[in-house]
Amino acid sequence: MNVQFDAALVARYDRPGPRYTSYPTAVRFSPVVAEAAYTAAVAATNATAGPVSVYVHVPFCASPCFYCGCTRIITRNTAAAANYLTYLNEEIRLRGAQLEGARVVDQLHFGGGSPTFLTPTQLAATLTHLGQHFRLNTGAGREFAIEVDPRTVVAADIQSLADMGFNRISLGVQDIDPVVQAAVNRVQPLEQVRTVIDAARQARFESVSVDLIYGLPCQTESTFTRTLAAVAELRPDRVAVYGYAHLPQLFKAQKHIDARALPTAATRLRLLGLAVERLTAEGYVYLGLDHFALPTDELVRAQREGTLVRNFQGYSTQGGTDLLGLGMSAISQVGDAYVQNLKTLEGYYAPLAEGRLPIERGVQLTQDDFIRRHVIQRLMCDTVMSFTEVEARFGLDFTDYFAGELVALEPMIHDGLVVREPQGLRLTPVGRPLMRNVAMVFDAYLQAPVLAGPARHSQTV
Repeated sequence: MNVQFDAALVARYDRPGPRYTSYPTAVRFSPVVAEAAYTAAVAATNATAGPVSVYVHVPFCASPCFYCGCTRIITRNTAAAANYLTYLNEEIRLRGAQLEGARVVDQLHFGGGSPTFLTPTQLAATLTHLGQHFRLNTGAGREFAIEVDPRTVVAADIQSLADMGFNRISLGVQDIDPVVQAAVNRVQPLEQVRTVIDAARQARFESVSVDLIYGLPCQTESTFTRTLAAVAELRPDRVAVYGYAHLPQLFKAQKHIDARALPTAATRLRLLGLAVERLTAEGYVYLGLDHFALPTDELVRAQREGTLVRNFQGYSTQGGTDLLGLGMSAISQVGDAYVQNLKTLEGYYAPLAEGRLPIERGVQLTQDDFIRRHVIQRLMCDTVMSFTEVEARFGLDFTDYFAGELVALEPMIHDGLVVREPQGLRLTPVGRPLMRNVAMVFDAYLQAPVLAGPARHSQTV
């Protein structure tokens, strides 16, 4: 068993901290770094002719899910999507024109919001436009994924997505209990989920992923046990079990949630423990954080081979690949720069109407950032980190460069979260649920004042 959930230990270490989909994290982004930095980074990486990953953000949802903290627009006006696609197409054109050489899009991900707010015709037209301005991989090695709201599709729609070239699908489920669903305004019978998964299997999707959330209002150990059992019976290739972060001061929709109905801190921990216990017992491999996958899944293979990475889509097999984020609020990671698009429709549209990229803010990595990002990535993805590999890659003495961090790790070593070996560090089974805490030791920014307001991190478990 590669993970062991120790509730007492988890409770002692639980605190706010980054998820490390980037390093430096998004709270370090500044308007000082914007379009010029991105353009320079693309020009520099064009010389490698390496593959790229593209994320497309579709912000629209027909109704609000009260737990949601994503950047989205609630509307039933389909004309809003048509207008958005006009500007998205312009961004696609501008971004594609900057790429040079044989840079192929091996990985494509549509997220939201709800990408299936768009009609099949609109989705197909967007893919066609992407194909006109990017070299899309049409071979067996491509990873083209889309997030699906099971309430918005029927089986024929899933086949249409497969016909367009999508071969991976992710479903938002969250919880199957009717009382919990009503409390978060997402009523979604299990049969709707089953229909979509069956259709995806029939259409030969290579991977089916399901998202769950623990810590929602009205959840109990018994209700969440039933949810986990139902999902395990559906047998998706991947399961993500996210912790709900109740931040109504940041996310207006959460003001509709009755805080008195939220599980206690102790119950919340038991819910996560149930997820670890049940899913691993069902044969899922614990990748890290809140992600599980079947042993045959490519993420498990990547972790075993040391090629798993984290980016703004979570865990990914596309190590060393530049990520281009398209659409309102999307984040790009190219070379030495992270940049983020403007977060409102009006803000996003204005520069595109003038033929400019809609980039609002970002950060350029220093050499120290590259070093620390690599260390954090290896801990979060491999659960082991080699001193000698880091030394060879960056030309430094690890124990000298990270002398203070190694001292700060001593309490975690004493508590059994991590083992210091002659040539590196290794997370233990009880330390794996707390990998964020271990990674935070190597984060040089956590004690520094943020540039764009207060830090806004979720609890580490």
